Amino acid sequence: MDEPHPKLVAMLDEAEELGIAPSNALSVPAARRQHVENSATDAGPGVARTWDVEIPSPIAEDGIDLRVYRPGDDGPYPVLVWIHGGGFVLGDVETADHVARSLAVAADCLVVSVDYHRAPEYPFPVPPRECYAALEWTAEYADVYDGDADRLAVGGDSAGGNLAAVTALQARDFDGPDLAHQLLVYPVTTDDPDLPAREENAEGYGLTTDAMAWFDEKYIADPVDTANPYAYPLKARDLSDLPSATVITAGFDPLLDDGELYADRLESAGVPVEYREYEAMIHGFFGMIDAPDLEAAHDAIEWSGETLRASF
Repeated sequence: MDEPHPKLVAMLDEAEELGIAPSNALSVPAARRQHVENSATDAGPGVARTWDVEIPSPIAEDGIDLRVYRPGDDGPYPVLVWIHGGGFVLGDVETADHVARSLAVAADCLVVSVDYHRAPEYPFPVPPRECYAALEWTAEYADVYDGDADRLAVGGDSAGGNLAAVTALQARDFDGPDLAHQLLVYPVTTDDPDLPAREENAEGYGLTTDAMAWFDEKYIADPVDTANPYAYPLKARDLSDLPSATVITAGFDPLLDDGELYADRLESAGVPVEYREYEAMIHGFFGMIDAPDLEAAHDAIEWSGETLRASF
């Protein structure tokens, strides 16, 4: 396939005409403001109720904000801990709201969306430690919100996919909550700059490899941490005894190989994996559910819901 879906080509052309700058060309505050503006979308599907909750952080003085979504009134519901993307620097529960709502409805599950503290103010290992703390809190208190902690999954997109995979690793390594599944949407799994997709999709498709390097620089304050599997899970020596996984990638994404290689490693370690590449899509398509003609975005949400329901 020579180019992305025509709708995405038009969107990319419009962004170029408007002069939307890549994150690495901006200050962190400016990049965050632009991300919020570009993430503005119609609200996702309605749910029965939401709660905004603050829980203690294992590191930061102020707590971790969570948003809990209950799809209906027929619980108890299985639970998905959802972790937003944004290169560990951008994004929050507001920019992830429509995706969290859509997953709650598609999977018929309680969703706990995690607003972890972001880099560069809070670099590695703060985000993974906070996401694991959110998982532990969810396992203990899900029943308060009509959730069933015996049916528990974790998921995320992009940097959130990284943090979801790392949360699953921590749950295994620390004898933490039992997970039924991990939903990894174009996850960051390594910092290897020489992967083919990082060269082939380096620019012109939204997320660029230069922006990825900028995010990595903000996230990893100490270079020694680049070898840590809780920073980049593809570097883990052992991926056995992890929960089954759904891995979604996009054909015109510099992170294409990150997801595919991680899916292969999981499968080689004996972990059941459902893998799907959306060949005509770009990074971020999973959240483009307000685009009625972009069928792949809707299909990816529905397929994620199906695999989650099957795992629960």
